[in-house]
Amino acid sequence: MANPIGIRFKRAGKIYYFDAGDITLAPGDYAVVKTSRGMELGHVVIGPGQLKETGTEEGLSPVVRKAEPEDIVKSEELDAKSEEALIECGKMITELQLPMKLLTAEYSLDSSRLTFLFSAGERVDFRELVRRLSGKFKMRVELRQVGSRDEAKLLGSYGRCGRQLCCASFLTEFTPVSIKMAKEQDLPLNPMKISGACGRLMCCLSYEGEQYRAMKEMMPKVGQRVSTRMGEATVVGNNPLKETVTVELDTEATVELPLKEVSY
Repeated sequence: MANPIGIRFKRAGKIYYFDAGDITLAPGDYAVVKTSRGMELGHVVIGPGQLKETGTEEGLSPVVRKAEPEDIVKSEELDAKSEEALIECGKMITELQLPMKLLTAEYSLDSSRLTFLFSAGERVDFRELVRRLSGKFKMRVELRQVGSRDEAKLLGSYGRCGRQLCCASFLTEFTPVSIKMAKEQDLPLNPMKISGACGRLMCCLSYEGEQYRAMKEMMPKVGQRVSTRMGEATVVGNNPLKETVTVELDTEATVELPLKEVSY
């Protein structure tokens, strides 16, 4: 029977599941696992017995071993070495005049593969670059193009709220965000005000979207005729958070009233 655990390779990264087997692991431990990119060092975030059975546990890849101090030291050394690889790759990109922005370099734990992540406005023919990099580092080299959201997650920054970007601090996966969410929250539809560091709509627009929809369902629509203690009136605005309705009386006076004092 499988013994599934959840492992994360990067801060706020996606959680991947492996079979710990008879290896004793707990949240906070490090484990060595084999992935499509070779051997990697992962951080255990979900321990044995903390996952509900889904019936797919038998297909999980096994954990190779619990990380030894030597594995952690080697990982740190490879992180430092990746900075040198970035510099070399950057020089080659300049020489080849490729329209790409280099983001990060990552060595597999067994040093069998070197992966470069980059962003670009269009598709890039990097075959010559791969040949040069393979000759330089004498190992398998892979280049992967990522989107603007992944770029922001990799590089990190701060949002207009003054806090670290959600994607770089705690969001493990990106959820769809639409302009409709901004409309439902009565936010200005100015791209400069509702876009994040990645240039896409801010992820936080989705946090309160469902709450705003539920609150607005309880409120009269703008332009609707309602009854108040001061007489008949027309709705000219709503404040879902305060649960108030702004109405214009037949006397042309405008007042803000609690929702419970408005009948419609």
